[in-house]
Amino acid sequence: MMTDMAFDSPPPTNALPGDDARTQWLLKYEAWLRLLARNEIDSRFAGKFDASDAVQQTLMEAWKGWENFRGDEEPQRLAWLRQILAHQLAHLARHYAGTQKRDVAREVSIEHTLHQSAQRLDALLPARDASPSGQAVATEQRLQLAEVLERLPDDYRQVILLRNIEDLSHEQIAERMGRSVGAVRMLWVRALAALRDALSD
Repeated sequence: MMTDMAFDSPPPTNALPGDDARTQWLLKYEAWLRLLARNEIDSRFAGKFDASDAVQQTLMEAWKGWENFRGDEEPQRLAWLRQILAHQLAHLARHYAGTQKRDVAREVSIEHTLHQSAQRLDALLPARDASPSGQAVATEQRLQLAEVLERLPDDYRQVILLRNIEDLSHEQIAERMGRSVGAVRMLWVRALAALRDALSD
């Protein structure tokens, strides 16, 4: 998977050539990566590092490894970024836990969970065909979804992530958020409505 970088479509046309184009392409995925990273950070590390730290390192590593990846389809690009994110999350956890030895099995486990989270995020999108044009539309919707989720009120975003990404029950979410089950159900309904309205805008 890791050789020369190739694209089935060019970076954004409004980006400058060279390194600026590279940066612009990677930054499109910042919000999407941050959403995936949120669910992978153990509560033990709260206040030590957060999703933005992991994503910043991921984008830096992807930028430096730009020439070391060959891929011509969107799923390959996303898998590459998830793989780097998994490595960075594991590295940060080792650093703050005081463990220096690399745990490859742990990285594979994180990568698998990130893949599952990405699939659940995609389930919030309208169904699309697998054609190149369908994939391009799905990519734009995927990035828009991530950006909209980040702009939602914290409790709206949290309940959607817990319910739709972590796949928790209403009872489990109520315990996590310190609310009644009924309040969580209503919050989730309102959050989904706000998400749909924002996406339609």
